[in-house]
Amino acid sequence: MNKGVVMQENKLNVKVTLLLSFGFFASSIAWSVYNSFVPQILEGFISSTMLIGLVMTVDNVFGVIFQPLFGNLSDKTRTRFGKRMPYIFIGIPVCAAAFALIPYMNTLWTIMVMLIIFTFVMSAWRSPVVALMPDLTPGPLRSQANGIVNLMGGVGSVFAFLLGGILFNFWLNKTGNGFPLPFIMSSAMMLLALAVLALFVREPKQAYEPENKTNTVKLKLDKDEKKSLLLILFGVFLWFTGYNAVETFFTLYATNTLGMTAGDAAMTLSIFSITFLTFAVPAGFIGARIGRRKAILIGLSGVTVLFLPLAFIADAWAARICLFLGGFSWALVNINSLPMVVRISGEEKIGTFIGYYYFFSFSSQIVSPVLFGFIRDLTGSYKTLFLYACIAFALAMASLFFVRHGEDQTQSTSAVQVLDEMGD
Repeated sequence: MNKGVVMQENKLNVKVTLLLSFGFFASSIAWSVYNSFVPQILEGFISSTMLIGLVMTVDNVFGVIFQPLFGNLSDKTRTRFGKRMPYIFIGIPVCAAAFALIPYMNTLWTIMVMLIIFTFVMSAWRSPVVALMPDLTPGPLRSQANGIVNLMGGVGSVFAFLLGGILFNFWLNKTGNGFPLPFIMSSAMMLLALAVLALFVREPKQAYEPENKTNTVKLKLDKDEKKSLLLILFGVFLWFTGYNAVETFFTLYATNTLGMTAGDAAMTLSIFSITFLTFAVPAGFIGARIGRRKAILIGLSGVTVLFLPLAFIADAWAARICLFLGGFSWALVNINSLPMVVRISGEEKIGTFIGYYYFFSFSSQIVSPVLFGFIRDLTGSYKTLFLYACIAFALAMASLFFVRHGEDQTQSTSAVQVLDEMGD
């Protein structure tokens, strides 16, 4: 039987948070390898870049459709393994097997079968695995816990890029085909994450007990709560609209406007990711201290002020400085938004509301690249990229300004407490 987990109302259980973060860690590794190498595999079978791009949006479409569905199903599930774990126990092995097979497929239709299995099953266990954090963390401590989860996810991405690249080059020199090893490594890490979750993470007691249909509390949001929820979700859509455009088109902006090579552009954009990763945990503590809404508004103001000059000046060092500082501001936004949505959900519908969160964030990943591509074609300039992003951030601020729910009573955990807990 798994080890039990006891929630502490005034102190973040860092060890438990790190252990449950392995699910997000494995997911981040898989998606990083997927986005890095699957387009190159598809290029051997598809000559049209547009068609490759359409294939690469399948995961976003599945995320929009199926993550809310499986989040809701996990809320209603009660088994001897818990309510989230059944989806994880089934989903991770299937994903690991399909992912490892992708580079071995030698026809387009078999590749598509493996990609569809992988992306569909990933969308089935993503909401349940993310729901483990709020399930096991008291409300006032969820911003801090989400910072740790995102830190682990960022470490997973960096791990995938570095080790995946090394393994690719090693196997390329050995066999002339470097693709299999990064995929096998990712599958192995998914299975390792599954073992960690199975051995060391136990869901709350009520997750194992059949629901009493007569006593089950039905969640009913009042009018103001519904308004706040919709405003937060529209804010999520808008700020990810701005972020996804920059992430997708920055390399083209930098090569066409700043005169960088594609390699220099990629390294410049990584500055943003590194500073986000560095600030992920502190951003959670700031949100707990001053309020999540206020922290998000400060973060959105920061990225808007920092990105706006890049719409009018063309200087590589200015871009690097703005991205460096922008990563800190983005952490305030990204780390504190999910806990706001979960707070409105109550304890009965956490998985469902996490599904709503991903519905809006994944929808932006479908809409934004197409929308900005249309705008760029009209204007003929990639400088409009940062103006587009800033407008999206400003609209997100306007949406969040009217939110009145999503906060917990301030119950902060100091950095000293966290370090003490890690040392225990």
